[in-house]
Amino acid sequence: MQPVSSEKLILRLGYAGLAPFVLLAALLWMVTPELHPYVAIALASHGAVVVSFLGGIHWGLGFRLAEPAARQHLAWGVLPPLLAWLGLLMPAYAGLPLLALALVACDLLDRKTWPAAGLGPWLAPRRHMTLVATLSCLLGAAGT
Repeated sequence: MQPVSSEKLILRLGYAGLAPFVLLAALLWMVTPELHPYVAIALASHGAVVVSFLGGIHWGLGFRLAEPAARQHLAWGVLPPLLAWLGLLMPAYAGLPLLALALVACDLLDRKTWPAAGLGPWLAPRRHMTLVATLSCLLGAAGT
């Protein structure tokens, strides 16, 4: 069996991470009302983990880069986890849209900062992933 290149692995893992978004958002429209809270918290939790991960990428970049770029990445890196935490504290009808907004904000900031860090080629697939995750959060919120 041929080893998978790092680039292919990153794409596969990234797109596989969309499965819980899509599945849980769809389930919110299909399950009985007594199951709604469990499915909603599962969707919000997955969204919060992903948003926190996106912030963590900036910490990794901050450790690699020189000032002042490092400072910018380190400062931004703490905001997504805080937004994710708030999204989990809120009821799903409000928390899921906040997580969707955080996903979009991460994407917009990454479009400005990733090219200088050599990550520009990842922005196109990242945009696709952000779109699916954001729509899933919004559709999930509408289903609550």
